[in-house]
Amino acid sequence: MANILNKLFGSRNQRLLRGYGKLVKSAATLEAEIKALSDDALRAKTDEFKRRLAEGDELDSLLPEAFAVVREASRRTLGLRHFDEQLIGGIVLHEGKIAEMRTGEGKTLVATLPAYANALTGNPVHIITVNDYLAERDGNWMRPIYEFLGMRVGVIKSGQATEEKRTAYQADITYGTNNEFGFDYLRDNLAQYPDDQMQRGLGFSIIDEVDSILIDEARTPLIISGATNESTELYLRINKLVPQLKLQRDEAEGAGDFTIDEKTKQAFLTEEGHEKVESLLVREGLIGTHESLYDVANIRLMHHLTAALRAHGLYKLDVEYVIKGGEIVIVDEFTGRTMDGRRWSDGLHQAIEAKEGVRIKEENQTVASITFQNYFRMYDTLSGMTGTADTEAYEFQQIYGLEVVVIPTNRPMIRDDQPDLVFLTAKDKYAAIIEDIQDCQERQQPVLVGTTSIVTSEYLSGLLKLEGTEHEVLNAKQHEREAHIIMSAGRPGAVTIATNMAGRGTDIVLGGNPQMELAELGDEPSEAAVAKVDAEWAERHQAVIEAGGLHIVGTERHESRRIDNQLRGRSGRQGDAGSSRFYLSMEDTLMRIFGDPERTKSMLTRVGMKEGEAIESKMLTNQIERAQRKVEAHNFDARKVLLEFDDVANDQRTVVYQQRNELMQADDLSDAIAGIRREVLMSIVAEHASADEELENWDLDGLEAVLQQDFGFRYSMASAKNGIDADELAEKIISQVESEYEKKAGEIDPEVRKQFEKVVLLGQLDTQWKEHLAALDYLRQGIHLRGYAQKNPKQEYKREAFEMFGSMLDLVKHDVAMVVSRAQFRSRQDIEALEAAAAKRVAAASVEAHHPEAVPVIPTTAAEAEAQAVTWQAGWVPPLMPDAGPDAQPLPQDESATPFVRRDPKVGRNEPCPCGSGKKFKRCHGRLG
Repeated sequence: MANILNKLFGSRNQRLLRGYGKLVKSAATLEAEIKALSDDALRAKTDEFKRRLAEGDELDSLLPEAFAVVREASRRTLGLRHFDEQLIGGIVLHEGKIAEMRTGEGKTLVATLPAYANALTGNPVHIITVNDYLAERDGNWMRPIYEFLGMRVGVIKSGQATEEKRTAYQADITYGTNNEFGFDYLRDNLAQYPDDQMQRGLGFSIIDEVDSILIDEARTPLIISGATNESTELYLRINKLVPQLKLQRDEAEGAGDFTIDEKTKQAFLTEEGHEKVESLLVREGLIGTHESLYDVANIRLMHHLTAALRAHGLYKLDVEYVIKGGEIVIVDEFTGRTMDGRRWSDGLHQAIEAKEGVRIKEENQTVASITFQNYFRMYDTLSGMTGTADTEAYEFQQIYGLEVVVIPTNRPMIRDDQPDLVFLTAKDKYAAIIEDIQDCQERQQPVLVGTTSIVTSEYLSGLLKLEGTEHEVLNAKQHEREAHIIMSAGRPGAVTIATNMAGRGTDIVLGGNPQMELAELGDEPSEAAVAKVDAEWAERHQAVIEAGGLHIVGTERHESRRIDNQLRGRSGRQGDAGSSRFYLSMEDTLMRIFGDPERTKSMLTRVGMKEGEAIESKMLTNQIERAQRKVEAHNFDARKVLLEFDDVANDQRTVVYQQRNELMQADDLSDAIAGIRREVLMSIVAEHASADEELENWDLDGLEAVLQQDFGFRYSMASAKNGIDADELAEKIISQVESEYEKKAGEIDPEVRKQFEKVVLLGQLDTQWKEHLAALDYLRQGIHLRGYAQKNPKQEYKREAFEMFGSMLDLVKHDVAMVVSRAQFRSRQDIEALEAAAAKRVAAASVEAHHPEAVPVIPTTAAEAEAQAVTWQAGWVPPLMPDAGPDAQPLPQDESATPFVRRDPKVGRNEPCPCGSGKKFKRCHGRLG
């Protein structure tokens, strides 16, 4: 039935394209009129559009004219006129969809159309790329179009000063990387003052290489964290034990000490290994003779051991990481780029550092984090473009609500995608690859060889050197030479080996890149020099076309069909000639992990296939595709589970950040502080002197001790012993505590008091939120065990996380009340001096993006630095303050403050507030301020 309907009405994609075609025709009819305008008149169109929007016109009604204006501005400033297909791409982006456009179809130019149109509304427009180089290149390349039309353009990069970034965000259109946009969102929600924030909202966004960012990096949370004080010595001691353990690869090898799962990147001890490890730990003095590795007290040892097993068994040098400048640097599995600054967490990075003998850095604790999935879903309109999205269309729709629209190419695709060649062994496969490369080089056809790891690229390079074949290698180790290598990759006979070419963001031009060659001539080259470069390029270009265009060689299938398609897409750009072929063997990683190589190998041998021979088989191709689909389904499930768990934290993060911003922007928090103090004191009094109990059952001595220890407040309980009721007692205590605080606070400048109260409230919220994130991490790591008790782990996680969140808010209130009651203020001069020092520390703080386990390093949070503007009375130093001042004396270890305990029933956040207002508790007294 569906096929019949498609034949009658066309597919969904075809129907959308027909509708967009009408808008493109409307823009085309305006082209002559727009072209006739002077520069000033064309520039004035921007003000006209803004005026019409202010008068009530819909942006969609302006779209054809706005696109026609951008098309003409581009022609006048860059000499580039948008094709009709590019206008279609612009409409798709404007509607909040994903435009699938082939390599070389001009996606960078397409983005200018919806970016300009949506910037007319005054809302922020963010254009997001995968690295700083592309953000700066695209921003500066398209800048003349925007500035000609009166729009301001900003570019954000890692390492920029806060003021420079703020200026970039104030621009109409801002270019930057996904990491930097996400980090700045987190930084803004750690700021102490509104003036410290950089972003001005999340309006309209265009994500370049959207599949790379929303799919490949979806499991990569952005994290800001602070270092812990844990010693790194244990990593070294555990690392010495691992070489004494035997890896069990399969049952035929006999019992081993540990096994590894390459699908999930996990390592597990066997029963024999458990006993052997315990004996080794006893010998090292790390556990007692009668202790077990699984004792509660030894959980930390198990954590370190698991990390060490993973480091030795699953993570290989020059595959998952390289050593650069004496540090372990992660290699992006999708792009082959080094990811400087990123670190794995759960002790994995430290375990690899111990394994490789480099300096071990300490672990860190999360201060703020968010996944790309939840960050990008906060934009009012999310859109994207890529050359390969259709294979992931289901996930885009399910997770982000984004529809994929395939845009037709400007010129027909004529690339020859040849069938895969399958060999029994990797040795035979590489021999065939070398033969293919040499044949192409003899015919002056350029070759791009795509590998999945640095090890493979260097192995192939070694084989080519033995054959005397000239070539270039592009992988994480040659990152700095990338532009030069790409510039030459399209020259006649050029051979380029690239580790995961996907996402490089630079087209390979047949014959070489003349623009880069011209750039090397200097700022003002002579006409003769330019003519010479152009003539030489035209000759090389023709020679490459006659040889068949760029030939792509894939050394094995990637786990994702999309990455394979991206590699193929480097050839045949804009109707150019080209070809591609993948070479596979039964020993390839994909077949070994997800396929059934032994069964297939046995079958091929039975039908007479010999070593050295290749086979083209539809059955094998289907088996490979099935293996890839298994991996894609596995990865989709992992991303979906991550999102389901992170959605819980995201709901809480939204509440915390919303309230934090309200507190930060408030001028005076005195009433909020008073309300918090009152609630906490009422709860403490009720704990020790409940109105439901007789006087003789009250713990008045305990109440007196808590008030003194937590609040530095002495209150005689004599009146209570003479028959005062609980409510009256609570009111008297609250009144006296407030009176003492007001007296103390009244001796200083009101502005200093306001600043102090804000610093305390934000500081305690940040501290408890940080601890809460750590608690959620621990909860998530062990929640799967609830399944053994016939409980749903996801539901259990949601339930416990909700309870923990309520407890966190209670702790914030308790600590705020305690800190303000014990505080002693400094003069404004002291505060200003400390603020200046704090600002320097905050400016020096660094944050990094990470893999799912990765944890970045930041010396101190803004809250920790700013809060030093206050010194504390002797008797209690809050954990938030590393340097409380020369007058502060910490309590002796045995005199720690009594924990806050609740006796009365807990009020749910969605239940009616007990005050009788009729509002929900979270909207009334459940708010922090």
